[in-house]
Amino acid sequence: MSTNSPVPDAAKESGAGAFQARGLTLSLTVKDLPRSMAWYSEVVGFAIDRKLERDGKLRGCVLKAGDVQISINQDDGAKGWTRVKGEGFSIRISTDQNIDLIAKRIKEHGGTLDAEPADMPWGARIFRLRDLDGYKITISSVPRV
Repeated sequence: MSTNSPVPDAAKESGAGAFQARGLTLSLTVKDLPRSMAWYSEVVGFAIDRKLERDGKLRGCVLKAGDVQISINQDDGAKGWTRVKGEGFSIRISTDQNIDLIAKRIKEHGGTLDAEPADMPWGARIFRLRDLDGYKITISSVPRV
């Protein structure tokens, strides 16, 4: 069977042979770890779940908001300090909370939105922003069914 072959409908419905993920944790490389930690916690509202040290030096941290975790790690410069991060990549975070209030809080804490809250045709309300390294983030309500 080719790797590009579609999964038969019966397998999709029954889950037989289908990948069943339970969660996702991202790991992002950042240019300035303390500054990014402050942005994610103070501006967006993530909690710093734990700090990651190596040889007594802070190298990363795990951020948590509800069930969502994002790890951010200090860039070591091995691939060049000016390399572009976050191109062709977007993070979508869903919440049951009020999208407009989250966007307002982010702006009140110094964040800048790429797109103001708006209703989408599929029933979600979203807004967009970028972190300090250019990673694109969409905050989305859970679509109404």
